[in-house]
Amino acid sequence: MAKHSKYKRKHKHYSLPEAGSSPGLVYIAKDALKPVIKIYKYNAEFYEVSELHNIEAVRNIIADKRFTYWIEVKGFDSRQLFETLTTDFNVNKLILEDITRTYQRPKMEEYDGYVFATSRMLYFDEAKNMDNIQVSFILMDNALFTFQENYEDCLEPIRNRLKAGKGNIRIAGSSYLMYALMDIIIDRYFEILGQWGEDLDAIEDRLFDSPDKTVMFDTQVIKRNLIGVRKVIWPERDKLNDILRSDSPLITDQTKMYIKDAYDHCIQIIDMVESLKELSVSNIDMYLSFISNRMNEIMKVLTIISSIFIPLTFIAGIYGMNFAIEDPVTGKVLPKNMPELYQENGYLYTMIIMGLIAVVQIIYFWRKGWFK
Repeated sequence: MAKHSKYKRKHKHYSLPEAGSSPGLVYIAKDALKPVIKIYKYNAEFYEVSELHNIEAVRNIIADKRFTYWIEVKGFDSRQLFETLTTDFNVNKLILEDITRTYQRPKMEEYDGYVFATSRMLYFDEAKNMDNIQVSFILMDNALFTFQENYEDCLEPIRNRLKAGKGNIRIAGSSYLMYALMDIIIDRYFEILGQWGEDLDAIEDRLFDSPDKTVMFDTQVIKRNLIGVRKVIWPERDKLNDILRSDSPLITDQTKMYIKDAYDHCIQIIDMVESLKELSVSNIDMYLSFISNRMNEIMKVLTIISSIFIPLTFIAGIYGMNFAIEDPVTGKVLPKNMPELYQENGYLYTMIIMGLIAVVQIIYFWRKGWFK
């Protein structure tokens, strides 16, 4: 019996708006998490992290243009939070719908006074299932808002860079911070694809050692995940291309220079996805080929056994009919019946003949190479 596969496919269902519903409606899921709002305030010499109870105070905080701000919002269980974005920051209601309907493809949209963008963040949960969550960005002059529906992320290295104050991250403005967050999300794709590449190599080794059903199951799960990554990385590439072509004053030329590097990373990821997808298909085809060859071997053995016993069964069937040459009761001679039925040593002779036939067949099959 095959072992259970270590990969489990995780189904994630998104709530879609009802047909004909009004656009721009904020969606709060029943299981939405309580909002956790953190604000990172920094410049070249200063760094501070604080937690806010509501987003209403942010407008007064970011009014100080000496600093750059990262307002990180995790959890959507507050309709007032999104209403404040509209009233205090003039954020379009269509954007609020895109933030709370977390099935958006990566994209970038320009508005008067801010830029809206989305990315898809991939990571493994505790059960080793791949999760795919949306990260939304609202870029303003000296502030960047990010929104996630849950608390998990892969952004800790950016927080560490802000705290350490090394490089350009504290001096290059809010657009560079948006690039840095997008870039680490993209870099996470490399880690995940690298892990899947190692897993596919291990699966290939299992194919040669002891192929079983889990080989196909594990490969198929990776293949489906690769399709999911491909659905994400193509629009991610298009989004970065839109940022590069943007004329928005909020995105500096320095940031665009780094965006080009992230764009190149997307191209590399697309190539990796296609290569791994071909490898997964090859593994599945190889497994099916092994199974087919194994079935052919089994059929060959059964065919040899059947071929040996067909003439033996034929002889046994003939002499099992018991048509005697003489009636044992009346002594009457029955013409054209079996004269060998009461032959002395007839059983022994028949067994010897049957054994010789079997040996001759085995020698013949061996010479044909059927036993290799």
